[in-house]
Amino acid sequence: MNDAPPPPDRTDDELATLDITVLLRYGLTAGPGPRRTALMGDGAAAAAVILDRLGTEPRSVAFLADTVRAGGLARALELPEPLPRREAADLVREWLRAGAELVAGIAADDTAATWLRAVATIIELKQLTRARGQGT
Repeated sequence: MNDAPPPPDRTDDELATLDITVLLRYGLTAGPGPRRTALMGDGAAAAAVILDRLGTEPRSVAFLADTVRAGGLARALELPEPLPRREAADLVREWLRAGAELVAGIAADDTAATWLRAVATIIELKQLTRARGQGT
């Protein structure tokens, strides 16, 4: 028997209103539990919705995730253009800054990299789903 509650039903518009910066501040350093779950679940989905709407390619977010994993949030924050499109770059810079301000070390950097990789995966799934819908 699966005792897990069903996932909440949120539209893309509802997800897009979530404060990603706050989710990062409280979720990156949290242990297993509701704050980490909110960041990795709704937070990743919300970030994917927002970045997808800005025309961001998943490979760009995946590259940023690899950069964060290799050099940390503070190093990624130094990038002149963390994502190719200006509006997306400005937004993700805010997110990187929220994580870097925690000065929480490698564990937070790794969590941020994992989160960014999840965001990239969700963007890719959204794009594939749209492409399949257009082909039918």
